[in-house]
Amino acid sequence: MRAYRINSYQTAPALVEVALAPPGPGEVQIAVAACGLNFADLLMVEGKYQERPEPPVTLGMEMAGTITAVGPGVEGFAPGDRIAAFGGSGGLAEAANLPAERCVPLPGAMPMVHAAAFLIAYGTSHVALDHRAGLRPGERLVVTGAAGGVGLTAVEIGALMGAEVVAIARGPDKLAVAKAAGASHLIDAESDDIRGQIRALGGADVVYDAVGGALFTACMGATRPEGRILAIGFASGEVPQIPANLLLVKNLAVIGLYWGGYLKFAPEVLTDSLARLFAWYVEGRLTPHVSHEIPLGRAAEALDLLRRRKSTGKIVVTMP
Repeated sequence: MRAYRINSYQTAPALVEVALAPPGPGEVQIAVAACGLNFADLLMVEGKYQERPEPPVTLGMEMAGTITAVGPGVEGFAPGDRIAAFGGSGGLAEAANLPAERCVPLPGAMPMVHAAAFLIAYGTSHVALDHRAGLRPGERLVVTGAAGGVGLTAVEIGALMGAEVVAIARGPDKLAVAKAAGASHLIDAESDDIRGQIRALGGADVVYDAVGGALFTACMGATRPEGRILAIGFASGEVPQIPANLLLVKNLAVIGLYWGGYLKFAPEVLTDSLARLFAWYVEGRLTPHVSHEIPLGRAAEALDLLRRRKSTGKIVVTMP
């Protein structure tokens, strides 16, 4: 099979032919139909992701496909089942062996491209806003990177949960995408005095920040007393330093979230969240936004689009 993989962290990833072993105990083998890209894939290429597997590593953290074989001890799945999976790696390939516990069955109406764009982005935003921040109807939610993979789902889910959503994104085209997802207020990330603009709206009750750097600082300065600030990621490349005295004076909470971490200590949080999200999808209340569908042979181009921030929502790599 073909796979797009890293042979070392000192060399660029490449599309190569590799052998596919049968699934091991507790594993399923799938014919991959689509793989959703994430900012974390770029970190993985550079060896900067918090989980740093030993190469060779096939890239692609989340995928969707059809089960072709099951390994010893697998229950609840059978060949022919349509699934999505958070494998952590292995998605940018024509086939993959995955732990069955990381797979979820798909609703019958969900296309593979939507499924490949669903788990990480929607899962991150729902667990962050609901489980971690306790977002309430009527609260003002500020989302940075609001047209990106996770940011756009935060806008959509926040609006669905009854929040007044303020979207911060770069340029009118990306802001228009955020508005279509449910944002009530739009702020250009390149405009002056972002803190002042948020304050003019009444301040933030919850901040969902996937960018870090100066945007994090500006949003923190505009957060209301007892506000919650969600640290989701640092797409700017700058990890903000948090002044503890400001947390004290304004009774603020800064809350970290690593969605995949729940697999290790509280998987039921993810299971419950995904059940709610799939139900909303079936009801037509969530619509994944995929700006680019690119075939596996052009995986390097797909990652470059992500790196240069030329996409909105998700980029999905498809298999032949």
